[in-house]
Amino acid sequence: MTPISFSFPTQEVQCYLNQPFRRLSEITAPADSVIITDYHVYRHHHEAMAGYPVIKIPAGEAHKTQQSVDYIIEELLKLEAGKDTWLVAVGGGVITDIAGLVSVLYKRGTKLALVPTSLLAMVDAAIGGKNGINTGVYKNIVGTIRQPSFIWYDFELLRTLPAEEWVNGMAEVIKHACIQDELLFRMLEQYNMHDIQTDLSLVETLVERNIRIKMNIVTADEAEAGDRKLLNFGHTIGHAIENLHHIPHGHAISMGMVAICNLAVRLNILEVQEAVRIVKLLAKYHLPVDLETDLQQVYQAIRQDKKRQSDLIQLVLLKKIGEAFVYPLPVDSMQEHLKHIMA
Repeated sequence: MTPISFSFPTQEVQCYLNQPFRRLSEITAPADSVIITDYHVYRHHHEAMAGYPVIKIPAGEAHKTQQSVDYIIEELLKLEAGKDTWLVAVGGGVITDIAGLVSVLYKRGTKLALVPTSLLAMVDAAIGGKNGINTGVYKNIVGTIRQPSFIWYDFELLRTLPAEEWVNGMAEVIKHACIQDELLFRMLEQYNMHDIQTDLSLVETLVERNIRIKMNIVTADEAEAGDRKLLNFGHTIGHAIENLHHIPHGHAISMGMVAICNLAVRLNILEVQEAVRIVKLLAKYHLPVDLETDLQQVYQAIRQDKKRQSDLIQLVLLKKIGEAFVYPLPVDSMQEHLKHIMA
């Protein structure tokens, strides 16, 4: 059980790959731990959680709120959890985000471990230490950065994952390929959704590759002062779409990536052929590539984006597949660009 280790200034993060859930107790004994999960995950995997105290919240992005944080903290107080208690988040990105924030707030800090149960959480949400909750239509507007002590990957947990959640997760896999790994992009062009869903060894290969891409960026720039911004490719427009239309994160990011590629082509930065390859790959993995929306509402959401600095919005553009960079653009100009890149 040798993990992949990544070093941060305040925390060493261990990633345990392909480890059965039952072996988790070798590291976090049930007597010293509290599992945080949602009702959906609990219904499928409650037997694996036997012996642990469990706090459950409703599933879904709609419950990624301060109300859920308050409820979990109240339950931890009832359990008399201390600073030395392990908070073990078992679930998708909503659960890992909420539990990460609770681990910072409760008694000013507890131990944190993550057990991602969706492809999206395995390749993105559980990695990098970001956590947060939503306020209204503004996604992750309240949050912080807190690295877990370890992330536990049991790929058997994916066997109960709905088909649409496999699709949802592939958006972030494709994003990582677009910004930093052209070889991964070509690999994805050779496979399809069925190949990945039916071959857990292939899933493990993809997940490990994505862990290394994201962790190598984050360990060099934990506070998002430089290259970590590249991970926001497609997210500025994607987050606006996600909250306006209440659609899955991966679907929104897919459309955000298409829009931002259109912008890069419009600015003569990205070749049309490269943008076409990206659109084709997203569509191949059943991700949406266009949407009818209210451009004025999208623009207003972009104006409130966390990545805005003064009158500039920090966009991530591609020079080519596998090579991304941050492009500051006057936020006021986005209103006109949206008419062309999301038409």
